[in-house]
Parts: sequence; structure tokens; C-alpha cells
Amino acid sequence: MKSNYKKLGNYIHPVDERNRDLKITHLRGVSTSKVLIKSVANTTDLDFSTYKIVRKNQFVYVSDTSRRGDKIGLALNVDQDCIVSSIYTVFEVNDVNELIPEYLFLWFNRKEFDRYSRYHSWGSARETFTWEDVCDIEMPIPDIEIQKNIVAVYNELLRNQKSYEGSLDNLQLICDTFLNTLKDEKTILKELRPYIRQRTERSKDNKGFPVQGVSNSRVFIETKANTTGFDFDNYKIVKDNDFAYNPSRLNIGSIALRKNGACVVSPIYVVFEVVNQKELLPEYLFLWFSRKSFCDYVYFYSFGSVRDTFEYSLMEEVVLPIPDIEVQKSIVAIHHVLESRKKLNEDLKNMITPLCPVLMKGVVDTLTTK
Repeated sequence: MKSNYKKLGNYIHPVDERNRDLKITHLRGVSTSKVLIKSVANTTDLDFSTYKIVRKNQFVYVSDTSRRGDKIGLALNVDQDCIVSSIYTVFEVNDVNELIPEYLFLWFNRKEFDRYSRYHSWGSARETFTWEDVCDIEMPIPDIEIQKNIVAVYNELLRNQKSYEGSLDNLQLICDTFLNTLKDEKTILKELRPYIRQRTERSKDNKGFPVQGVSNSRVFIETKANTTGFDFDNYKIVKDNDFAYNPSRLNIGSIALRKNGACVVSPIYVVFEVVNQKELLPEYLFLWFSRKSFCDYVYFYSFGSVRDTFEYSLMEEVVLPIPDIEVQKSIVAIHHVLESRKKLNEDLKNMITPLCPVLMKGVVDTLTTK
């Protein structure tokens, strides 16, 4: 053991409190992202009296590491009391004046710990990271004030990110309210027929365009089909600012607006374009296609004997508010700001967790130089 490292087993103990009186109904699972998540298990006829209670500032982890990639499922409960499956291990810190739970969680919330737990897992049929293995962990446990400072830095970063995330809700509300207000203006409700035109250009010469599909997240993706030796002559070309959708999956969001160069899609897709972008912006139209109300509309009007489809003729009959082009530009501009801020928020979130090893390295370096 390194001179400044200490055995974790001296600072923690297991907890086995059961939900005997069934007072707690907040059921949770544990993800490899180190958070408690809503359980997806079928809870019909389950006896929750045997489930373990996880109190605030207690830890819970899944000892089985064989089916979770290179990560271990572990979390610190920072919210309300909850219950978890009896197969989970729950534990807590002995004395928060010696080891702060949030500080310990920062140690767990590192790639190095995931690698450590996988390396020390064992078993013939299923690899496990036992309670004894947890207790054998060696880690730096500095003075309590140093721990508090480390946790404070991390929490401030987290608070700033959450505050930024909260501002996104306000911007989303502005965008949604703007669109909802337009729906009430009957004079601008118009059928799409004169504004769009179907495109059926085929890839006869196989011009080397990428083969794409459309996901239900409304983005173009690489096709999952095996295209080796495939004849793409009948595939449809999708150019910039064209729309492409799967008529059998439009009700779940399988439509996208093409950007970043042409591609080809399966002949089953419907491809269309906006006739005059001085009257209707493709980006504005795409905002309406991205709304749940549009998916509900498609679901209601789709038809077919084997599989419901939403043909192009039905797309032409869609009625939407089409305001002055300057109003469209304003709405699109607000949405662009919203999307760019969402991306920045994701970048902020992705930056925080990798800072855990940086903060811990500072602790290790401080202890080493003493």
C-alpha cells in the first residue's frame, strides 16, 4: 500500500435495511453512468418488502460486472429515500467527519475505478466485484477540509451546468409558445400542397453518394443494411434542403432535413423539397415536423392493410401556419440558439465527470509531497 493511501474498508460498512412496512415506493435501478435511474423491471406481483432501502448519502452498487462493458453500476443517493433490488449492495460511510460521501463518490466516478473494479472482478460464469473487494480498495483520504474543498469545486461546476440547463427550458418555452400562437391565426393556416414538390431523382450512375437512412430521432444515419455488391441505380437522391421520410415510420419521427451534401436513400423513402424558400423556409417546416402533435397527426391519418403508411399525397394535405417569411426567420433563429445551447450544455456535462480524476490527482500530488 502507498504510504498515503488507506484501506476503504476502515471507513465504510454495509447496510441491509429492508422495506418491511412498504412505506417506500420509490423504486430505482443503478446505471453504469453512476446514477440512480427509474427501474424498467416488470413489477407486477413483486414483493417490495424484501427490497433494500437506500437512504440519502448512502451508496449502492451492482456486484456483477460481466455484462456492463468496462464499467461498474454504482451510485450515491443524493435525493429522496428509495428502494432497490435485494441483489444490490448498499453501504455508507462510518463517519462523515473523516470521509465525506461526495468525496468518495468522486473517487468512484473515474474511469480508473471502472478499470480497477473490472480487473479485480472474478468468477467462472459471472464476474463479480464483491464487498470484500470494495473494502480492499486503497485510496487517498486527506484532511476533512481538503475533502470539503474538492467537493465544493465539483459542486460549483455542477451547479453552473444545472443553472445553464435551466435557462434552456425558458428558451424552449419561448419557441413552443411562438409556434402554438401561430396555430390560432386562422388566416395563415395553409395546405402544404403548393409549397412542396416530390423529388424522384435516381442514382442511376452511382455517383458515390453515401447511403443513408433516417432515424426516429429525425437525423440521417448510415444505413444498417449490407450493401456489398448492391445495385443503387434505383435509390433516390436527397440533396441539401430536401426532406426524406419513411412512410411506414413517420408516426415515430422518421423524417429528416438534409444538410451537409447529397446522399441516397432506399426507394421506399419519400423525398420532397420546398418549392420557394422565399415563401417557406425548410428549417421552419422541419420545426413543425419535429413536434409530437405532427406524429399524432400522422398516426391518425396513416392507413394500410399490413402496415400503416403516410404517402406523399397525405403530406400535401397537411395544414400548417405559414406566416410571413420574416416571422419564420425569427422562429428559426430562436431555435438555432436553443440547439447550439443544448450542444454547449451537453459539452459542459461531458466535461464535468472527466474532471474527477483531475481533482483526485491534485489530492494525490498534495499527499505525495507532504
